[in-house]
Amino acid sequence: MSDDNKNLGDDLNDMLDDAKDNARKSGDKISQKAHEFSDDAKELGREAKEKASEFAGEAKESAKEFSDSAKETFNNVSGDNKKVLAGILGIILGAFGVHKFILGYNKEGGILLGITLLGIVLSCVGIGVIVVWLTGLVGLIEGIIYLTKSDEEFYNTYQVGKKPWF
Repeated sequence: MSDDNKNLGDDLNDMLDDAKDNARKSGDKISQKAHEFSDDAKELGREAKEKASEFAGEAKESAKEFSDSAKETFNNVSGDNKKVLAGILGIILGAFGVHKFILGYNKEGGILLGITLLGIVLSCVGIGVIVVWLTGLVGLIEGIIYLTKSDEEFYNTYQVGKKPWF
């Protein structure tokens, strides 16, 4: 029986060695595949980065073209269109001085915007609400005045004569 046990032990050792070899080979294959996947992932990452960079460049170029087009369109607006645009914006957003910026009165637009923002900050005290209401009233009145003037009168008064208030 001892020979049988010895043969059985040798067979078990051989099977264990075969299992170890198979496990080592499988581990090597898995490691090789993992390296291949890693290399593929790195390559895909590089390609994605290049594509994102190209897309960002194209988006930047499109935004620049749109901006240039919008500036050109705004600069080509005739006196009548500025009258209507300034009048409507004066009525709707007059407290913020948008209508002043449209007509090129940046200082006066900044004054309205600054007073309105100050009024918004002071609205917790109560007096700010009145300030915001008054700047909105200025915009409303100016918007109505712009829209009720004839095109020629508007052009002569606000674009040639540069009358900044009322």
